[in-house]
Amino acid sequence: MNPRLLYLREKTAKLTASPGVYIMRKKDSSIIYIGKAKNLHNRVSSYFRENPDHTPKVAAMVSNVYDYDFIVTDSEFEALLLECSLIKQHKPRYNILLKDDKGYHYIRISDEEYPRITNEKNTKQSGTYLGPYTSGFITKEAVNEANRVFMLPTCKRRFPQDFGKNRPCLNYHIKQCMGVCRGRISAEDYRSAVSQAVEFIKSGSAESVERMTAEMERAAEELDFEKAAMLRDRISAVKKASEKQKIINSGVDSADVIGIAEFYDGLYISVLMYREDRLFDKAVFELPLPDGDEDILGQFMLQFYYKKPDIPKNIVVDHIPSDSELLVEMLEEQAQRKVKLHVPQKGRQLELLRLAKNNSAEYAAIKNSRTGKEVLALEQLGQSLGLSKPPRYIEAYDISNLSSESMVAGMVVFEDGRPLKKAYKRFTVKEQELQNDYGSMREVLKRRLMHIVSGEGDEYFTRTPDLILLDGGKGHVNAVAPLLRELGLDIPLFGMVKDDKHRTRAIATGGREIQINSVKAVFDLVTRIQDEVHRFSVSFMHSRHKKKTYSSELLNVRGIGEKKAARLFMKYKTIANLKNASPEELAAAAGVSIGTAKELWEVIRDM
Repeated sequence: MNPRLLYLREKTAKLTASPGVYIMRKKDSSIIYIGKAKNLHNRVSSYFRENPDHTPKVAAMVSNVYDYDFIVTDSEFEALLLECSLIKQHKPRYNILLKDDKGYHYIRISDEEYPRITNEKNTKQSGTYLGPYTSGFITKEAVNEANRVFMLPTCKRRFPQDFGKNRPCLNYHIKQCMGVCRGRISAEDYRSAVSQAVEFIKSGSAESVERMTAEMERAAEELDFEKAAMLRDRISAVKKASEKQKIINSGVDSADVIGIAEFYDGLYISVLMYREDRLFDKAVFELPLPDGDEDILGQFMLQFYYKKPDIPKNIVVDHIPSDSELLVEMLEEQAQRKVKLHVPQKGRQLELLRLAKNNSAEYAAIKNSRTGKEVLALEQLGQSLGLSKPPRYIEAYDISNLSSESMVAGMVVFEDGRPLKKAYKRFTVKEQELQNDYGSMREVLKRRLMHIVSGEGDEYFTRTPDLILLDGGKGHVNAVAPLLRELGLDIPLFGMVKDDKHRTRAIATGGREIQINSVKAVFDLVTRIQDEVHRFSVSFMHSRHKKKTYSSELLNVRGIGEKKAARLFMKYKTIANLKNASPEELAAAAGVSIGTAKELWEVIRDM
C-alpha cells in the first residue's frame, strides 16, 4: 500500500473539475504515467480512493506514485493533444509506448551524373530521399522492381568513367539493364528513365503508364521511333509488374488498414498503408496485453498518428476505439480534411483487414515459434466462444466404452494450438455400473477438477485450463456445468458436436449451438482436438478391454485370483512384457509357487 495515499487524497480533494493532463511521479520526480481527463478531479480521485478495484497494472502504478502534477486545458481535445506530446517526450513506464524512433528505411536517388536508385537505412549519403518507410521489405521490393522495369544498372561500375572499359554484364543480355556501360545512352535520356522510375515508385503503375504513353506518342510524331519503341517496352514492363503484384492493386484509394492479433503475453498490430490504390508501406508493433478493459487500439492510434504528416482518408479497423470522436478530431485537424474510421462488414476492405490481421499473426508466430494459422485459430476460437482472450491451454474429454464394460475416459491437452502429450490423462469410470455417458463425464470431470481445488497432483493436474471441451452436445455440458459452479471454478465449458457422419459440426453451450463451419481456422482446430481426444480414449478402452480378456484367461490357472492377476499386469504393463518373463520371475511377481508359475507361463505363451 502506498504510504502517501492520505496526502494524495487531500491534494486531489482540492483539484479542479476542468479538463487537463495529470502527470504521476515517483519519489525521485521521474514520470511514470501521463493521462488526460475531461474532469481532472474525478479522474485523479479514482486512483486514490479507498477500496479501489484497480487492475494489476494500475495498482502497481498507484503504489509507486509519490506526487503528481497537472496541466489545465481549455478542452478535452487540447488535453488529448498535450497527453500525446508529453508521452512521446517522456516515455513513461506505465503508458503504452510505440518504438517509432528507429528502424526506418529510405529510397535514395543519388546525385551522380548517372543517378542510381537504392534502398538505404539512413540518410547519411548525399542525394534525394523518399521516405521514411517503416518496412524495409517494401522499400527493397520497390527499388528492385523500379530498377528491373526501367532497366537501370545495379552494378558497381561508375559512369561515365567506366564507359567502354568492359563488356556488358549478364543483366544487359537478359534485358534487365539498358547497358549504360556501352556509352551509347546520353545523360539526358538516362535521367528521363530515372525520373520515370521514381514516378513509378511514388504514384504506381497507372500514372506512370499515362505519362509514358503521352511521351511515346510525342516521340512517334517527331519520328523518333527508337525512343518510342523504348517507351513502348517500358509501358509493357510496368503493366506486367502491376499484374504480378496483385497486393499493390488494393481497391482503396487512400487508407490505413490496422489488424490486431493476440498471442502469449503480447498484442501484435500491423498497419498496412495504401496510397493511390497500392501498398505503400507497412509497420508492425508489439505491445503488452491490455490490462482489464483497457482499449489498446485507441491508445495505439493516438500515438501512431500524432504529428504524422501523412494521414489517409480512411482508416480500416475491426472495431471503433474509445475516444473515437477526439481521435477523429485530431486526425482531421492534422490532415485538414475529413478522415473516416471504418469497420468493414464485407467487400475488399474486409479482405484487406484480414490480410492485416494475418500479417500480425505471422509476426506473433515468428516471435513465439508458432505458425500464423495457429495464432489466428486460437484468437478466432476465443472470439467465436465469447472469451476475453485466446485460450492458450485447452483440455478436451471423451468417454469410451463397450456397452457397460471397459468404461473409460481420455483427457487430451492442447497448449498454444498444439498437442501437449505429456499432459494427457486416462480415467477408469468407477461409479457408473451401467452405460451412462452424462454420469461418466460428470464423474471424470469431478475427479479431475478436485485436483485444481486441492492443489494436489502434478503440474498439469493442478493447472487451471483456459477452456474445457467435451466430446458431446448440450446434454454433456449441462451435466458438467453445475459441477463447476459447485466447486467455485470459472472455466469456460463447451461441447464439440458431431454430425451423422461423425465429423465436427458445431460448438455446444448449455442451450444452443455455435456454428463454426464458416471460420475455417476454428473449424480445423476443433476438429483436430475432437479427433485426438476420441483416438486417445478409444485406444485406452481397447487396451483395457484386452487386459480384461487376458486377465480372465489368467484366472483359469489354479492359484491365480483377481488380485494376483492385477499384480502381474501392474508390474509388466503389457502382454509382450509378460511373455518375456521367466517362470521364476512370474512366481516372484505373483507370489505363487514355481509349479503354478510354470503353468501360468504356458498359458501366457499361448495368448
